[in-house]
Amino acid sequence: MRPAHGADPGAAPTLSVVVCCYTTDRWDDVRAAVASVAAQRPPVLETLVVVDHCPALERLVERLADGTRVRVVANAERRGLSGARNTGVAAARGEVVAFLDDDAAAEPDWAAALLAGYARRAEADDPDVLGVGGAVLARWEGGRPRWFPPEFDWVVGCSYRGGPETAAPVRNFIGANMSFRRAALTEAGGFRTDLGRVGTRPLGCEETELCLRLTASRQDAALLHRPDAVVRHHVPPQRGTWRYFLTRCYGEGLSKSAVAARTGASRALASERAYLRSAVPHAVAAALLPGPRWSPGRALALGAGVSATVLGYAAGTLDRLRSSRPDAAATGARPGRPLRALATSALLSARPARRRERGGGR
Repeated sequence: MRPAHGADPGAAPTLSVVVCCYTTDRWDDVRAAVASVAAQRPPVLETLVVVDHCPALERLVERLADGTRVRVVANAERRGLSGARNTGVAAARGEVVAFLDDDAAAEPDWAAALLAGYARRAEADDPDVLGVGGAVLARWEGGRPRWFPPEFDWVVGCSYRGGPETAAPVRNFIGANMSFRRAALTEAGGFRTDLGRVGTRPLGCEETELCLRLTASRQDAALLHRPDAVVRHHVPPQRGTWRYFLTRCYGEGLSKSAVAARTGASRALASERAYLRSAVPHAVAAALLPGPRWSPGRALALGAGVSATVLGYAAGTLDRLRSSRPDAAATGARPGRPLRALATSALLSARPARRRERGGGR
């Protein structure tokens, strides 16, 4: 991944931006996302709008294509966000590929801030920057519910209190605002299509798994957070409900269990341990003590969110362990499913089934 001999290591690489979309319900958001990329200064090389198996949306999005700066591509892989992202990478021409959610809008200097993260000195011991991510600020439609803790803004796909706030190396990015060297993505095999959200399946964390995989065998590799690379994420009212909150927390636990099975619990849960030791206890204390942040409802949400996430992790882990038993393999049975089904019924029985929500996850 080092630059060729004689190349300027501090020169900004070319940038392709991938916006993945899947439903006509978000047509206004998609247009706003593409427009925000068009407003970048200096301009990006291209914007690729990847449509995830939705012909009606593809016909709408074709209105945005201009043949050069904006291209429309149909997902050529398995249905879902991971397949759509991989399709975008395959079609991209830039040296760096950035991903912007279809319901997010980038600030005008977003692309420049991301690319600045790839500039480095020429010293041999300088880390090779494989990816740069930025801040995702929530744009609550109708206002943030008072009980919704900022420490859990990852539930709605946004930066959260307790997460990175300064320019520094990080373990993984938030999917709504991240970029990678295209060569590194291709070499790593892209996003896993057996992770990530498809339909109402409450799984995610494909970004976390990819980031862990990218840096696993590269001691000289780094993923950098740039707080000045800012996007604003639209959060509709239905994401500000208790039902959605618990659904996403439980799904996050399932997802982390799946990632831990592939990368090992030590790496998959390193950031979560620090978060649970520091950010959450401080938030609970602030919510219960008299003062400007006093809110019993927020303290309840903090406890319920942690509990739902742990339950999801336990259910996913037990399901996987039981299904790997020799007797289960011989019969094709999935003995772990009853516990998972019971937990899902208790927490998620009324979750919306009409649309796939993207974002969220740590």
